[in-house]
Amino acid sequence: MAYDKFTLLRSTAVPLPTENVDTDQIIPARFLKATEREGFGDNLFRDWRYDVEGKPKKDFVLNDSTYSGKILVAGKNFGCGSSREHAVWAIYDYGFRCVVSSFFADIFKNNCLNIGVLPVTVSASFADRILSEVAKHPDTELEIDLAQQRITLLSTGEGETFDINAYKKGNMQHGFDDIDYLLNMASAIDTFAASR
Repeated sequence: MAYDKFTLLRSTAVPLPTENVDTDQIIPARFLKATEREGFGDNLFRDWRYDVEGKPKKDFVLNDSTYSGKILVAGKNFGCGSSREHAVWAIYDYGFRCVVSSFFADIFKNNCLNIGVLPVTVSASFADRILSEVAKHPDTELEIDLAQQRITLLSTGEGETFDINAYKKGNMQHGFDDIDYLLNMASAIDTFAASR
């Protein structure tokens, strides 16, 4: 299995309202030498999390114990910039399973779907509502129902539906990447090949 199955996620969230966060901010280029997916979470938002001496910056949200959870609620245009999939590896390795924003860069969104992080696109007004509620009440939970393609702010019951490609949705529900999907069809492929 390529990554954890995603069906229903209920979690608190970490608010990051900054707009136009690019992939170099998510994982700086100097950390891209590794080819395995493990360990990137340590350097997620490295230059925002740590000063030049490697000490945590107290004013950055990931260093604030007030906020935690498996959902990152981000500002508009999250994941812009270069196409590095390492940015999503870092998000996944840190422990996030879902990123919510009013707009994602296309390549970043596709990388999320390939690696097992669900990108949930909501309206700008609902994104602002979630960010405001989480900032005021850090114990606020969100529910992400992939089967129903719905996100709900549990404290108020407000929610929206979101779009996802049917193939990618199925893969996420099974924890498959593209290779796993094909391997899962191995017997059907063998049967087809034998009939030719």
